[in-house]
Amino acid sequence: MTNLEDALGEIDVLAAAETTDAAPTKSALDGKINEHFAGAVVRKDLVKAVRGNAVVPSYVLEYLLGQYAASDDEATIQAGIDSVRQILATHYVNRNEHMLVKSEIRRKGRHRVIDKVTVTLNEKNDVHEAEFENLQVKGVIIDDVTVKQNPKLLVGGVWCICDIEYFHSDDQRVVPWILASLKPIQVAGVDIDHYYEARRAFTTEEWIDLLMQSIGLNPEQFNERGKLIALTRLIPFVERNYNVVELGPKGTGKSHTFSEFSPNGILISGGEVTVAKLFVNNASGRIGLVGYWDCVAFDEFAANRRTDQNLVNVMKNYLANKSFSRGTSIYGAEASMAFIGNTTHTVPYMLKNSDLFDELPDAYRDPAWLDRIHHYIPGWEVAPIRSEMFSTGYGFVVDYLAEILRAKRSEDFSDKYKDYFTLDSSISTRDQDGIRKTFSGLMKLVHPIGEASEEEVRALLEFAIEGRKRVKDSILRIDATMRDNPIHFRYADQAGVWHDVATLEESQYPQLYRRDWDAMPGGDGGSGDKATSVPAAPVDGHGPSVGDPTPSADAPLAEGHRDFSAGQKGVSYETLLLPYLQGASKITITDPYIRLPHQGRNLADLLSLLAAAKDDAEEIDVDLVTTEEHKVEFKQRQLLMLKAIKDASDAVGVRLGVRLDDTIHDRRIETNQGWRIDLGKGLDIWQKPSDNPFDFGRNRQEFRVIGSAFTVHYVKIPVTPVEEHAQ
Repeated sequence: MTNLEDALGEIDVLAAAETTDAAPTKSALDGKINEHFAGAVVRKDLVKAVRGNAVVPSYVLEYLLGQYAASDDEATIQAGIDSVRQILATHYVNRNEHMLVKSEIRRKGRHRVIDKVTVTLNEKNDVHEAEFENLQVKGVIIDDVTVKQNPKLLVGGVWCICDIEYFHSDDQRVVPWILASLKPIQVAGVDIDHYYEARRAFTTEEWIDLLMQSIGLNPEQFNERGKLIALTRLIPFVERNYNVVELGPKGTGKSHTFSEFSPNGILISGGEVTVAKLFVNNASGRIGLVGYWDCVAFDEFAANRRTDQNLVNVMKNYLANKSFSRGTSIYGAEASMAFIGNTTHTVPYMLKNSDLFDELPDAYRDPAWLDRIHHYIPGWEVAPIRSEMFSTGYGFVVDYLAEILRAKRSEDFSDKYKDYFTLDSSISTRDQDGIRKTFSGLMKLVHPIGEASEEEVRALLEFAIEGRKRVKDSILRIDATMRDNPIHFRYADQAGVWHDVATLEESQYPQLYRRDWDAMPGGDGGSGDKATSVPAAPVDGHGPSVGDPTPSADAPLAEGHRDFSAGQKGVSYETLLLPYLQGASKITITDPYIRLPHQGRNLADLLSLLAAAKDDAEEIDVDLVTTEEHKVEFKQRQLLMLKAIKDASDAVGVRLGVRLDDTIHDRRIETNQGWRIDLGKGLDIWQKPSDNPFDFGRNRQEFRVIGSAFTVHYVKIPVTPVEEHAQ
């Protein structure tokens, strides 16, 4: 049996493997990009073409592509791809081939490698020693000058191109490896004046699309709001001491920007953080990650339940004051911080039962810590990554853009909105800081010269206000003492007209978002159980005949069976299945044949019925057990289809789990309320849909024709109260 994670992992691999030999058609924007940024841009789909089995960040591959394939000439691009592939084949160290590379170095005496290098100080011998991650060689002496020029070698490591020599010695204490040269993979420098000059040739929309393509995303797959959300992930690279949180479903690319985009940022697991690693080691006095990186991102932050309270306290001070104290010393740093995590509940569920920081460890749900966050990216608005969402157009070589953004960190655009707008005076200083820093970062990205129209400034300011309001409103849910001074998140234009700003979820779920504070957990209102009406179905042991009206909601559900004949119409899941599923919080569907598109449509229809019948703030867990296609060409289609159905279902609070089991034969549905529905034909009861796109049966099941005769049995199985109410 294959579990959900394995299935989705396979889907990702298959989706990533989708390539085309034909070069994509160059758009008018691509032509303009190459005209104004020749030599600094690369076609983004080339990274996938050259990656092969090289497990390296995208910026490493784009560095090489920028050397050999930064052109719009197809012949040059193909020659460059061949060169990069040859370089990777010859010099990249694959971890499982490290012995082969070591033998090659020994045989030749000297060999060039591409590997991640980390340096430590050997206090006993008073020397710096390098460790090569994939080559699995450590203790290599590296000179102090090289370490001083590249301090990141000491914290986190750097991808480098190195020449390594081999010299054997009879002295067992001497490492035979000698570092002849080391070059970090990064551009030598950028002409920022040319960057400004070329920016003037692009409209705002074109420039945003160029930035989207530069981070590897297809702008045609995103609306304006989606593009702003994607670009907000870049603010920590362009704004000093910027603190951002993004919580959302899995598979939306939250960590991609921080792991692949820039050599100036580092992504670490939330569980691997210590005070010594992040800030300063008291024993050695060495500054940690915040002293060397522009952005420190914490992956799987919400899943980290082991929390060091001392770390929380030191971090709290740093997030607020850009400094931290250890012992008797006070240190300052400029690193921005991004906290990334997955959500397991829908937005209305969180609004009804808790707050939007519900997934964070308890130690980080401290209002004082949360108040240091400048912006909350609504990760639930980001669509799960699909193959068509990746860009095939031209964008900046990642390293080039990373250096531009680093150069912009010393500038401050936080007051640029004041030419047109004024913030409400009730907005606290800390709230204003969050708004202004987000606005400043977006301005540097979209309008790097600092010039923008009133409407362009308005769009960025409203987005910045919304992100800080999302933080503050959640804090007010957690800490009742902060509700005494009302805050109006609004701004006035030059005419003196005030404009209120609301978060999107506030507009979508006003009854949940604005409910009385007394109804919060711990208050008098609480979050009571939903009263669900359950319509009855079969009666007298056999059930109503097809076409009978749905029984009264007051009538009890009954055991029995229903028979159906081929060619019948008027059958739908709403009358056949929903009455027995409504109100259940756990449902298991066993059907070996969810493979073809129309079978997937049937499943999606049932899940959408469940979503429509439940309360917005409730969630249902649905497990699908089905069999896997064995032919490769059909297997990929099936897995991608199941992934798409899961994404759509999860988004509305019907959390779909998928298990692939080739041993199943029965077709049934079971609920935690004790009902088992034995399905003679499974969910696939109708004939395949016609080719007529206007066939009413495509949207209404009642107009579909039953394919072959079948029987459905309804069986009641006693359950314990614990099982019935299990979530």
